[in-house]
Amino acid sequence: MMTKICMGGLGQCHLDVKPFGELQLTAMLVYTDHPAVATLASQFAGWRVKTEDYFAMGSGPARALAKKPKELLELTGYSDSGESAVLVLESGKLPTPSAVFKVAEACGISPDRLRILVAPTASVAGMAQISGRVVETAVHRTTDLGFDPKSIRCGAGYAPVAPPHPDFSEAMGRSNDAILYGGVVQLFLQAESDEEIRDLARRGVSSSSPQHGRPFKEVFEEAGRDFYKIDPSLFAPARLVLTNLATGSTLEAGRIDENLLRQSFQII
Repeated sequence: MMTKICMGGLGQCHLDVKPFGELQLTAMLVYTDHPAVATLASQFAGWRVKTEDYFAMGSGPARALAKKPKELLELTGYSDSGESAVLVLESGKLPTPSAVFKVAEACGISPDRLRILVAPTASVAGMAQISGRVVETAVHRTTDLGFDPKSIRCGAGYAPVAPPHPDFSEAMGRSNDAILYGGVVQLFLQAESDEEIRDLARRGVSSSSPQHGRPFKEVFEEAGRDFYKIDPSLFAPARLVLTNLATGSTLEAGRIDENLLRQSFQII
C-alpha cells in the first residue's frame, strides 16, 4: 500500500517470488502507465522535510502540491492542486508538530487535511516500499542522462525485498543493494534512434558506476552517510531493458549479481 501511495495511485504492484540467479526471493513487482508522473512527480524521495526538531525524506503526491523539488516537477510537465495531501516519510520517528505544519503550509492546505505515512528503513514495510522504487530508479537515472521522461510510455520492473536488519546502516545497505544488484526494469519509450537507446541502456545501469561491486553499506559509510557524496550513477537498477517504440528494437544492459545479494542479505 505504501508503494501504491508513493506512486500517487498511478501504478500497480504486488509481491511474488522471483529467481535471482539460484536464489528464490520475495520480490516487489511494479508497473505503471504513467512513469514520469508516478515516479518523478510523486514517488521520488525528493522532499527534504527539515525543521529544528525533525528530518526525513518525503515521497508521494504531496510533493506535486508543494512543487518539491521544483526542477524535477517541471521536467514532467505536471502540476497539481487540491485541498488534501498524502506524504510518505522514511523515518524511525513520527513527524513533530513543526514538521507537520511546515508540510501543510508548503502544500497550501490545512494540517487536518494532511495524511502522513511513516515507516523505518529497518522494517518489512520500509524494505518493501524501497524495493518498490525500482522503476522510479530507472526513470530518474535515464532522466539524469538527458532523456525526456515524458517520452517514456510505460515501465515495469522488480527487485527483491531485502530482509530487515535492526542496525540502520545495515538496513540502508541492504535496501539499496536490492535494487543496485537485483533490480530489473523494462521501459517502453519513444526515441529518435536506437543508438541513443543503446547508450542510455549502457549508462543507465548501476555497473556503469566506479563504486559498483561493493555492498552499499561500505559506500554509504565512506561517504559519511551522505547520499549526496555518492556517485549518482550508482543509483540505478542492476539490469535495464529498453524498448524503442519508434523502431521496435529492444536493447539491454547490466546483470543481477547473485553473490553480492547473498553477501548483503547474509544468506548462509
